[in-house]
Amino acid sequence: MHAIGVDIGGTKIAAGVVDDDGVILAQTRRETDPDDVASIDAAIAEVYRELSGSYEVRELGLAAAGFVASDRARVLFAPNIAWREYPLRDNVAALIADPGVRIVVENDANAAGWAEFRFGVGRDVEDMVMLTLGTGLGGAIVSGGRLTRGAWGVAAEIGHMRVVPGGHYCGCGHEGCWEQYVSGSALVRDAQAAAITEPGRAAALVALAGGRPEAITGPLVTRAAQDGDPLAVDLLAEVGRWVGEGAASVAALLDPEIFVIGGGVSAAGDLLLVPARKAFDEQLSGRGHRPEAAIVVADMGNDAGMVGAADLARV
Repeated sequence: MHAIGVDIGGTKIAAGVVDDDGVILAQTRRETDPDDVASIDAAIAEVYRELSGSYEVRELGLAAAGFVASDRARVLFAPNIAWREYPLRDNVAALIADPGVRIVVENDANAAGWAEFRFGVGRDVEDMVMLTLGTGLGGAIVSGGRLTRGAWGVAAEIGHMRVVPGGHYCGCGHEGCWEQYVSGSALVRDAQAAAITEPGRAAALVALAGGRPEAITGPLVTRAAQDGDPLAVDLLAEVGRWVGEGAASVAALLDPEIFVIGGGVSAAGDLLLVPARKAFDEQLSGRGHRPEAAIVVADMGNDAGMVGAADLARV
């Protein structure tokens, strides 16, 4: 018996049949419109019918980029999809019309973190924090072997901890959130600003972007840093510093055994992790008198949300 996991992004969904060991047996994807939520429901039902035609499926896990209610049925709010108090589980259930299938909705970062905990780099620990550095900063907390959802289902929105009062404006409506310093968006913002304020140092980076500062992207900064460009190295080191300093504060609260770094920015590897570990060591309370959490890169890649959603549908 298998489960299907669906990772719902802003413009596409990816779905796969996942076995009990976290192995993807078959997968498919569909393009979607984030402003047409009914079309997302229809796409989920379509991929379910496609995949369940070849495999016996009893669970369907939906990983959603938004605040998921504690009933694991509704999306309370999503920043990039038009979900507001949205009954995702029930809408999909009505479309697939199979009462024998259990459907659950999970936050996408929680799903990715669970996949790393069960099948990835966190499989040998009981206490883990995952940080997903993409457009924003997502998080997942596993404590004592259990996923932490909180009283209302919206725990681990770690990117919205305030780290700089009066700092950079965040899309959540507040200022100084951690994700404004630790994310692909923060990396791009600072790189584009440097192209204007430090044109000499940024010349190579701008050249890679075709001479257009506004065309600088996160992967381009990582590529330049891997080629030894000093500005790009410094930009990634600054993001890494913020990772480490924030992680030290999280460690004071949760005391995890490892921090798992995922998302697109994690492709920078040691260019990010070395400064992160240095800042973590410098800011960790009681250092020298306590075991220290490791900071490691995730190893499930882009499949983590899909795998985690499928496995959580069984829990």
